[in-house]
Amino acid sequence: MYIEIDHSSTICAYMQIYQELRSRIISGAFVYGAKLPSKRVLAKECLVSIITVEHAYQLLCDEGYCRMKPRSGCYVKYCPDNFFPVSDRQMNSIIPANPAVLHNDNIPFSTVSSMLRKVILDRGERILMRSPMGGCTELRDAICRYLARCRNINVSSEQIIIGSGAEYLYGLCIQMLGRDNMIALESPSYEKIRAVYTANGAVCDMLEMESEGIRTDELERTQAKILHVTPFNSFPSLITASAERRHYYLEWASHRNAVIIEDDYDSEFTLNGKAPQTLFAQTTDENVIYINTFSKTIAPSLRAGYMVLPKKYLTLYNDRVGFYSCTVPMLEQFFLAEWLDSGEFERTISRIRNKT
Repeated sequence: MYIEIDHSSTICAYMQIYQELRSRIISGAFVYGAKLPSKRVLAKECLVSIITVEHAYQLLCDEGYCRMKPRSGCYVKYCPDNFFPVSDRQMNSIIPANPAVLHNDNIPFSTVSSMLRKVILDRGERILMRSPMGGCTELRDAICRYLARCRNINVSSEQIIIGSGAEYLYGLCIQMLGRDNMIALESPSYEKIRAVYTANGAVCDMLEMESEGIRTDELERTQAKILHVTPFNSFPSLITASAERRHYYLEWASHRNAVIIEDDYDSEFTLNGKAPQTLFAQTTDENVIYINTFSKTIAPSLRAGYMVLPKKYLTLYNDRVGFYSCTVPMLEQFFLAEWLDSGEFERTISRIRNKT
């Protein structure tokens, strides 16, 4: 099997192999149950190490496209025509909630204090200024660079909206999209999601889940035009939607002209070192709003998060809720920008992964 590796590319070799194999699986070149080439054979053909191929295969398995059989090989489990596959995903294979992740010991306080001092010295009185409406340019640009570097999301800074946590951003979403809408939610889901939407006047339709994600018959049943999902490690069920089911979410939204609000909380904490591909990165329909926060990845006291809007929603956002002031202080925004651009954010995530 020929895969050309571009060694001059900024995309590492294992990601090139992963992306090419994923593309061939989705296109049907590899059907359900097909066995991928052995790691040794593919490594020889691609002129890379076995470890490189192993990383690519592991990512395919974590994304739900394949499964590894001990002493046998890597087999395709993605099947676009079957939305109720027999799942080999067991609950004990899902990364459990780790209380230590929320503990401040995971964040080197000396580094935090040093960086805060640097920000104060470098920014001076700018930390006392009022923030621009959507957040300061430095942080929005830093988030754009991080998303492009680590999450395969390529957007402009004007698409980034900064807010004080996910709950605040949920409120902005429903006010932008219309309070009279029905919103479909995972059942069970984080209780505050429903509380925020209900408080804003929206009607919530709770959709039952199975081990692969939201049941497809539940998606077909609902009349909602907005779907709020947590594809990775949904709380409290700890269910991670399979690659097959995530594609179904996107197809459902496309056919209904619906909007998906992707709540990507907790996705950085995968054991293989690479977070799952987001719905936002997979769609070309501009129908996914992406939300993430720094509360778990840095500290729960840091009430800061961000929302990534498709370009087609920028005018709607500005017209309906663009008048809101940014709720995150400038000191915290400058700190986060420095934390992201210095590489400390990725180093912190790696330390936490290594403890789980």
